[in-house]
Order: sequence, then structure tokens, then C-alpha cells
Amino acid sequence: MQLATYIKDLLYRYECVIIPGFGAFLTQYQSATIDGINNTMFPPGKQVSFNRMLQTNDGLLANYVATVDGVTYEAALQQIRNYTAKLSLSLTEDKEVVIPQIGTFLLNKEQRVQFIPSQTETFSTASFGLASVASIPVQREVYKKETEALEKTAPLLFTPERRKKMPYLRYAAIGVLALSLIGLGGIKWYEGDVANHNFVQKQKADSLVGVQIQEATFSFSNPLPAINISVPKETGRYHIVAGAFRVEANARKKIEQLSDKGYSAKYLGENRFGLHQVVYNSYATRLEAQKALREIKQTENRDAWLLVQAL
Repeated sequence: MQLATYIKDLLYRYECVIIPGFGAFLTQYQSATIDGINNTMFPPGKQVSFNRMLQTNDGLLANYVATVDGVTYEAALQQIRNYTAKLSLSLTEDKEVVIPQIGTFLLNKEQRVQFIPSQTETFSTASFGLASVASIPVQREVYKKETEALEKTAPLLFTPERRKKMPYLRYAAIGVLALSLIGLGGIKWYEGDVANHNFVQKQKADSLVGVQIQEATFSFSNPLPAINISVPKETGRYHIVAGAFRVEANARKKIEQLSDKGYSAKYLGENRFGLHQVVYNSYATRLEAQKALREIKQTENRDAWLLVQAL
């Protein structure tokens, strides 16, 4: 069903995606790992887990379905209810329920829902496109045999007889070593001379600049008055969405209406579906945002929902 794709899309953007009446998918960052048994390296990403206790509708999935499919909020909720009913029915019949690219559900011996996450998705935009890498084991026996063969043949190259027959090699090595030491000493002397020259020139330049600065005077006959500008700082990654509009002019009009009511409304720009998003306000913590969301749902807009996005 298309809902599986919607859930996967949301897991890339949010840490918690609740399926009302069924449970919640949670993501947690996991660094790159190495499977020593299968000689496989896995890229960093987010590990998916499932919590059966979180079933209360937070509006995230329903609003996303309504926005993408172009249906009402109630119609989207009904689609989700039908989906969860099919999942629950399959589990009660002892069938494995597979949600593509997310994981598999089944009942264990205690008749409790067990979730096995899929290993094909990282659910991290930073690791998108990275695949696992399988390495070839080192053939240690072959390497050991080659090393032993080299050790057996190496001493034959420098036997006492061959050393006596090639005394010129010793003198040639001594000559090369002496030339290397002479060249190294010359290079060090040249580098030290250059460094001393540069230091002297830098001191002269610093002294000249200091004199010029002391002699300089500055005079302003008509200084401009100081201007204090207060720029509001955009903080918070938790936003309460008031609506998403196809036409930007409608979004601007909505901002004016909310501002007249006392909200710190602002325009978040276009999302990836081409909709212009307007929010009531932004908050630094999830707790503050959820408290404000409950008040807005009760008094202002029951279709408002929470968006987690860095500005």
C-alpha cells in the first residue's frame, strides 16, 4: 500500500512516526559498523525500532497523507485505520507482515508483536546512497608460505664468499652516506640564513608601520549618529504548521491573519511537494511545541500539526 512509502519518507525526516492505533516507529543514529563474521562494512545511518505503546495520533502521518493525496484530514485518517486493521488481522492469523524497506512484524510464542527492522535502508539523508561493502578475507596461509620461501632464499644473497668478492660495495655505500650528510648540512645552513634574513626584514617593516600609525590622525567634523538595529533571531526547530498552500499569495495572506491574532507567524518556504508552508510559531523544545499544539487544536485549528525542521 502507498502508506508504506509515506511512512518511509517520514522516517528520513523525523525521529518518531506514529501509526494511530497500531504503534510508533522510532529512529536512533548508529555509527558505521563492521560485521567480522561476514566481512562486511555497513555505512552510518539511523536504526529503526518499534514501540507498541505509542498509538495516540499526533497528526503527522494523517496530515502528510492528506497533503500528498490531496484529500481531507478525515479521509486520510480513514485510510490509516483501514491499513492498521489489515495489519492487525494478518498478525492474528499468525502471518508475517512485511512493510517494504522498513521491517517485518510477527507474533512470538507469548503472542506479542515482534519487529525485525530491514537492513536495506539507512533512513539518514547524510548516508543516502551509501551501500554496504564486503571485503575479501586475507589468505594468511598463502602469505605465510611466500614469507617462508623468501626467508630461505634471502641469506644466499649475502654469504661470506659473496661479501669478500664485492668489497667495492662497502666503499660505495660509505661514499653515498658522506655525500648525503654534506648535502643535508648545506641545506640546513641555507635554511637558517634565509630565516634570519626574513626575521630582520619583518622587524624593519613592523617598526615602520608602527611609526606611521603613531603619526596618523583622524578627524570627523560631522559624525553620523549611532543606529541600533534589533534583528529577531530565528530559533527553534519545532514548528506548528497552520497550513500549506499551492499559491504563495494565499500563504502570505494567512500570515497576515495569524499576525493580527497575535501569533508569531512566519513563512517557511516551499516543501518538496511545491506547497508554501505557514506556521503559527517555532519552539526550541518539543515539550513547548506540543503544549502549544494542544492549545491551538482546542481553540484555533484542529488540523494543525507539528513539523520538525531546522531553519
